[in-house]
Amino acid sequence: QVQLVESGGGLVQAGGSLRLSCAASGRRSSSDPMGWFRQAPGKEREFVAAIRWSLAYYADSVKGRFTISRDNANNTVYLQMNSLKAEDTAVYYCAARLGQSYGNYYSMSWWNYWGQGTQVTVSS
Repeated sequence: QVQLVESGGGLVQAGGSLRLSCAASGRRSSSDPMGWFRQAPGKEREFVAAIRWSLAYYADSVKGRFTISRDNANNTVYLQMNSLKAEDTAVYYCAARLGQSYGNYYSMSWWNYWGQGTQVTVSS
């Protein structure tokens, strides 16, 4: 069992930055992929970024603006978000996949653990 707790969301002006954190507890390995998804009002949850070992994957919409990283010593994954836009407004969810390192990171169904989410609001 793994518990994921996100933090760091809030209200920011367009062009600003936020850093989200996802603290993981429970039985997991540093090799387990971790990811971030987001869900805007009235829309489906969508892939944002994932990290496997030191390899990072991004949605085209955030490439060049967001950076995913992990601190294995503290069991924490981060999402640094720069140059934020109004369309980045959403609830951001942390995800973990235990037991498999390779797969379709872009698909919600591939991930088997989720956090409760943290709200990010970007004002224009």
